[in-house]
Amino acid sequence: MLRTVICDLARLRLSGSTASSAAVVVTQVREKGHLSRPRLRNPYWFIRPQRSQTDDLVTGENRSFIKEVIHDTYGVPALIKGVQTYEQRQLIKTPQASATEDAQPWTPNVRRCGLIARKIGQYPLWLKNGERVRTTLLQVVDNHVVKYIPPEEYRPAQQPDVKHLHRYGCLVVGAESTNPALLTKEYCGLFKDSGVMPTKNLARFIVSPQAALAPGTPLNVGHFRVGDFVDVRGKTVDHGFQGVVKRHGFKGMPASHGVTKTHRRPGNIGGGGEKGRVWPGTKMPGHMGNRWRIIKGLRIWRVNTKYNVMWVQGSSVPGSTNGLVYIYDTILPLRRPQLAPPFPTLYDNDAEEQLPEDIWHEQVHNFNEESITYKPE
Repeated sequence: MLRTVICDLARLRLSGSTASSAAVVVTQVREKGHLSRPRLRNPYWFIRPQRSQTDDLVTGENRSFIKEVIHDTYGVPALIKGVQTYEQRQLIKTPQASATEDAQPWTPNVRRCGLIARKIGQYPLWLKNGERVRTTLLQVVDNHVVKYIPPEEYRPAQQPDVKHLHRYGCLVVGAESTNPALLTKEYCGLFKDSGVMPTKNLARFIVSPQAALAPGTPLNVGHFRVGDFVDVRGKTVDHGFQGVVKRHGFKGMPASHGVTKTHRRPGNIGGGGEKGRVWPGTKMPGHMGNRWRIIKGLRIWRVNTKYNVMWVQGSSVPGSTNGLVYIYDTILPLRRPQLAPPFPTLYDNDAEEQLPEDIWHEQVHNFNEESITYKPE
């Protein structure tokens, strides 16, 4: 991208304009790599989550008593060995019916809440026409709403690229319950009014006021439907410092014909003549990966409601296996849902008997069904 601002000072002098109001800047930027660099350390105002590990010399009987006090305060953890069953979810404190009495109908311009998931692997699916589809498995682990910040109180730390940001609020969502005894008092204070167990991971989602959820509301994979398109945001695999062949896909120099020690080098990086310098943004060796990336427009091909797993299109979801990703409704205009999705979310008490354990897209072949049928003679 070439950004050039050229002002002719001679013309300004002839016209009588002052030279102080003019500026001569000639800058060429090939990429915006400086905008996506990760933050190496959190700001000083962030709350430290974990306290220093010390041996409190607590007996076994006292440990069981502490667990009872924790469960009475926050409730029973919803995630046990990666499986979230219906009986466990019933023990979670759900919002009262008064929270949904003033619910407004869904419109295409409404921004719903997202989910926190883990990328647990890849798996192929076959369509009914024989085509193979590569998919990525995302497991929604123990998501609960922690807090809702209305539009008049929401002040983002960084200005996101969202139009009319003052119209939207913010939902704080936590994932993966943990032992509060391992956390600091300040961090546990974030969950004081939510009624849920303190979680390891927190995320903020920009939502419309009509899509707000009460604190303590559980979120599961039923928040999205099979066939809908979603956007997935994650941090790419950290490869460290790499050369231009692996980082940018350069071909390299020939392996013979007198080439000496330049087989994987970039070659010439500067230009001659009047501008004999290296342009900003030139592809050179450097740190590869560990960047936030968003892949948009992924179709959901299959959903498992027992383990809260969804199969999304493609194998290029950013992040490593067992890494955290964030799932949103897609912002692509041609792939937005035309029919109303579960709004503001799908509550367990209303749809547990209706949803089957496995939900397949109509174009996907289910190997549990018969593929060949015989007519009786």
